[in-house]
Amino acid sequence: MTSEPTIFVVDDDPAMRESLKCLFDASGDRCQMYASAEEFLKVYDPNWPGCLILDLRMPGMNGLELQEHLSELNVALPVIMFSAHGDIPAAVSALQQGAMDFVQKPFDPNSLVGTCSCRDCARCRTTHEIV
Repeated sequence: MTSEPTIFVVDDDPAMRESLKCLFDASGDRCQMYASAEEFLKVYDPNWPGCLILDLRMPGMNGLELQEHLSELNVALPVIMFSAHGDIPAAVSALQQGAMDFVQKPFDPNSLVGTCSCRDCARCRTTHEIV
């Protein structure tokens, strides 16, 4: 992995991961796909810049639990939570824990690309600047 900002996608649905990979590849954003929170945690290095797109409901550790776990580790990776099963309490919880946005599936692809484009995201770059 390089120091290039990357969109990390954690979603248990293989079709959704493939769709998002195609979307971000077409927009020129670097992306990495993970089938579970546990898979992401095994390989993620907190020094990697970017943002994290999390599915709310997944087997094992869910999106809110992963977001909370990263927060406890002081990982300042910007988070965008999304779900087909979004409800107001889940959205509020994600935003209270620091998520940048909560997106309901199905979503507008152009809106999602605009929300998490790492090429222009000052938060992705400044969060990981070496002082």
